[in-house]
Amino acid sequence: MQTLAQSWLTWALLAALFAALTAVFAKTGVSNVNSNFATFLRTVVVVIALGMLVWATGETQPLSTLSIKTSVFLVLSGLATGASWLCYFRALQLGKVSQVAPVDKLSVVFVALIAAVFLGEKMSATSWAGVGFIGVGAVLVALA
Repeated sequence: MQTLAQSWLTWALLAALFAALTAVFAKTGVSNVNSNFATFLRTVVVVIALGMLVWATGETQPLSTLSIKTSVFLVLSGLATGASWLCYFRALQLGKVSQVAPVDKLSVVFVALIAAVFLGEKMSATSWAGVGFIGVGAVLVALA
């Protein structure tokens, strides 16, 4: 039997909880500052915190151990993360957190579509229905 620390669901739920806290904290944090600068400050905190974690746990590794493919996709992922954060902070500055956060979760719909088309991942009809409900739910919350 898997322990909670080895369960993908545990980590996914924690990610969702921290994402919720991120939205609430960020909404307050961007009220009197440029959203791009706020994103920069947030990123500095993330880099320092993760750097300390990786160093403290001894999980560093030489960059030379990474393949070209891994390096390219990690760079692309980093650029996409940065673009996402910039857009998210600007949206939080302009809108209600209770509307911005659900629309941001349309990423679930985009992930399912992209994973199916580009990664060849298969999903059941029930899974696709769930993705559809997420999409409809996000739109309904945003328009409310």
